[in-house]
Amino acid sequence: MATVYKSVGGRKLTKLLALNDRVQAELAARTFEIAVRAEEILKQHRAEGHAEILVEEGKTDKYVVLSDDRGQKAAMSIEYGRQSTVVVREDKHGNKFLSVVPEMDGLYVLATASNLPKKRKGKVKLD
Repeated sequence: MATVYKSVGGRKLTKLLALNDRVQAELAARTFEIAVRAEEILKQHRAEGHAEILVEEGKTDKYVVLSDDRGQKAAMSIEYGRQSTVVVREDKHGNKFLSVVPEMDGLYVLATASNLPKKRKGKVKLD
């Protein structure tokens, strides 16, 4: 019967496997492929936005990120869509008025690029 150890040389087995050179090389290759596909999808829909695709690296993992930090900070709305909402705005003279932000379907940039199912996020209740 085989013995399975939880750690090797004081390091967790899962961490040891994750840090293996071949595993890291495959992870880098797949991350790059997903990022390239995501960038192509985003380019098809970009009118004037500032959203961009970034690759972030952790200690063992790599992440493809849809970032809109330079624009309207709407990355979640770009990915999953949004419902229409009414907001109170103010003009340059201090007059308040109501404005409707229209509904938008999600582009599912990351889900499509990663070959993951497209799932709309549940409603978030804001107080």
